[in-house]
Order: sequence, then C-alpha cells, then structure tokens
Amino acid sequence: MPQDSQQPPKPGSSTSGAGGAPARDGKGGKVKQLGDFKLVKKLGQGGMGTVYLAQQVSLDRRVALKTLTGELAKREDFVQRFIREARSMAKLHHPNVVQVYAADSYRGIHYAAIEYIDGQSMQSWMKQLRQLSLGDALHIVLICADALHHAHEKNMIHRDIKPDNILVTSLGVVKVADFGLAKAVDEDVSMTQSGTGLGTPLYMAPEQARNAKHVDLRTDIYALGCTLYYFLTGQLPFTGENTLELITSKEKGTFTSARKLNRDIPERLDLMIDKMMARVPEQRYSSYTELIDHLSGLGLANDQLSFIEGAQPARGLGGSGPVSASGRTKAGGSAGMTREMKPIPIREQGNTADPMGETWQVRFTNRQGKITVSSLTRLQIEKGIKGEMLDLKAKARRAAGEDWLPLAQFPEFSSLITARATRERASERGRDMKEIYAKLDRQQQWRKKLAWVRNLFSGVKGLISLILWLGLVFGGGYLAIAYGIPYIRQMLAG
Repeated sequence: MPQDSQQPPKPGSSTSGAGGAPARDGKGGKVKQLGDFKLVKKLGQGGMGTVYLAQQVSLDRRVALKTLTGELAKREDFVQRFIREARSMAKLHHPNVVQVYAADSYRGIHYAAIEYIDGQSMQSWMKQLRQLSLGDALHIVLICADALHHAHEKNMIHRDIKPDNILVTSLGVVKVADFGLAKAVDEDVSMTQSGTGLGTPLYMAPEQARNAKHVDLRTDIYALGCTLYYFLTGQLPFTGENTLELITSKEKGTFTSARKLNRDIPERLDLMIDKMMARVPEQRYSSYTELIDHLSGLGLANDQLSFIEGAQPARGLGGSGPVSASGRTKAGGSAGMTREMKPIPIREQGNTADPMGETWQVRFTNRQGKITVSSLTRLQIEKGIKGEMLDLKAKARRAAGEDWLPLAQFPEFSSLITARATRERASERGRDMKEIYAKLDRQQQWRKKLAWVRNLFSGVKGLISLILWLGLVFGGGYLAIAYGIPYIRQMLAG
C-alpha cells in the first residue's frame, strides 16, 4: 500500500529552510507557475510530494500548493489517491476545515491548491505549553468535533486526527487539516485491501490498526479522545517501544485515567474521555451530537484560546455558551474557566443589568490547599461549582464589609451546592459499595476453595466419606498411641 514516508508540513505552519526552488515538470524543466498559481517559495518536502507557497493570480490570494512528485506522478495508483484526496477535501465547506480551492495538472505536474494557514499546529504549541487548561482543551476539541460532524454528514471520516493535523491561525481560529486519509464510507478503496491501518498509531483506534476498511465515525472519536487526553495531561494514554507494543497496549484498553494525572479534570469529564477512548467501538459515543452536547454541557470551554494574544471568539463558543451539534448555542458558559478560578479584571467589576454578570467576592480553598479570595461573576461561580473547582465549604458575599456566608445559603447557588453534595455522597457510597463487593468477592473465592470439603461430606457419599474420614482419624490416633508411647519410653530410658 502506498503511503507517505514523511508527512509534509501543514499548510501555513512555520517551516525552516524554505526556499524558492521551482517545481519541475515531467521532462525536468523548471516551472514557476502552475496554471493560475504563481509559485512563491517552497514550504516543505514529503514522501508523497512538495508543498509551495503560491499566489493565485486571478483572485490575488495566497494558497498552499501541494504537488505530486515526478516519480510518483508516473504511478497511476498514487495519482488516483492524490485526486481522491483533493476531491474529498473539496466537498467540505466549514469554517474550521482547511479548504481545497482547486485540483488540476500542468505539464505533467498534478497539484491541489489548499487554504494557506498563517499559524502552526497544536503539536508545535504543545511542545511550548506542555499542557493546556481545561477551557482551551475543550475549546479546541469541541470545534474539531463540530468540523468532523460536518464531514460525517458528507459521509466522510478523517482517520488521522492528531495534534499535528489541528492547526491554529495567528488569530486563534482552529482548523482541522489533512483530510488526505479521508474516504467516503461507502467507497471500497483498493489501497486498504491489505488491511493495513492508515493513520498515526499513537492516536489510532484498535480496529483501525486491525483493518482500515472497518472504520466509522467512532474511529475519529477515539483519536479525538486521545488528543483531548494529551492536551489535558501532556502525556499519551498509550505508549510502547515499537508499533506492535503500542497496538498491543491499545488492544488491552487499559490506561491511567486523565484525572489521576491532572486533578483539575472534573470526574464527569474524566468519564467522557474514558467513553471516547473505549476499546470496543460500541461502548464509545455513537454520534458527534451526543459527544458535543456532553462536552459543551460542562460549561467549561473558553470563548477564545488564552495562549493566542488577541484571539478571536470561536463561532458558537462566544456569547451565550458552547456550541451544540446542531449549531445552536446553549445557555450557560460564556466565560470559560481554566484550571484556576481567575478573578475578573477590575474594569469589568460591578453590577450589570445581566444577573449572570453580577460580581461576587468568593473565598475558597484552591488546589494547593490555600485560602483564596477572588472576584467572580455569578456565571463563573456556577461553573466553579459544577466543575468542582470551588469546594463545598466556599463562602461568598456581594460586597466588601458584608459577612461571609456559605454558598448554600444564597438562593442563586443553593440548588447547585445541594446537587453537588448529593453527587459526592453518592460517589462516596459507590466507593463504599465497591469495598463491600470486593470483600464479598474475596469471601466467595474462599468458599470456592473450600467447596471440595463441603462436597466431600454432603449426601449419601458424604456420609460414607465422613465414616471413612473418622475411621482414618481415630485409627491414626490409636496407632500413634499404641506404638508411639512405648517408643518414647524406650527413648527416654536409653
């Protein structure tokens, strides 16, 4: 099966060593323009082709021009794959998917004009940041899920979701790139007949590694779950010395929970990540609608990325709340919270007409065990309670000089505190029940081990066994007394 030996840089990612090397046609001649596209400079070289920065003359815009190398252009299977990539991507019209503008051939050079992204991949950002806040990670994953939902509506799957294929522009706009491995779900693609799983093993679902033909949207959800895990913990859920060890580890389906590595992750989100990364596809989310509704329902996604200066609010994530799968917004969650409860700027403090924007002073114990006082909006307090970022003993007051009162005593928060306390008590009872079940299980194991004794003395055969056993015991005792005592006396006399 043909496959790139090296991934070319994503359109728009910063690339060192770029040069003005022109393309070459099938006869080796230099080409400085391919149809409507004037080559500006070379961005990178991969196993399948070369990527150039180009200028589309007719529309006066920059594009990334991906070309198929001369040798591969002679192979019909590669040419068909290249065309299929471009056609698949061209079907997608979504603000968070890298767009394909054109695909054509010029003097034996096959090329595709792709949207040029002025920014870098999330893999590059992770090398700098090491780990993302809850708000940023959910912001990115929700947008990717919405883009993948759009692709699935076009009967397409991506099959290579990973941080390298998630780009962020200089304005903080998230883009899903490289649908080159995507295929129509109902299309029998010959290059997967061998059963080899296209994609990146670190994020690849187990069923994709077994046979790339047997994949669906749940395969992308698995990879997106691995990506979210990596964003929140800075670690990969599965590792191995080689690809075989890695795939074997995934087949077992056991990994350290994200919450164990990052205590800022709410238990609900931890369970969602587990469900996204379930070993068996049937145990994962079955639709992007369900996934997006669950993730956005946490109310923790940031409106815009905090690590991009001057980042624009995302479509559907700003204003009234996180985006839903249908494109509508959900109430609750305009100012997404990161790992710590951040006080609002002084210039934004003060009561407003919107009760959700009303400012409160909150005193709570942070993750480091220190008592902290912050000015928070009512909306932020509600998020803090739901996301377990505010402890149940937290107190608040509306203005300086007033008495500090437990949050449960304020009508605005009493129901949330009660619900949270109920969940925690239920969770505690669940842990107690686990201990009880474990104890019962140990007792059951002992019963199984001693079952042969019970069976030995049950029924008619058991009665006979009992008589024989008693005869053996008393007979042994009699022999011990009859022969043992004289022997002992003889030993003492000697």
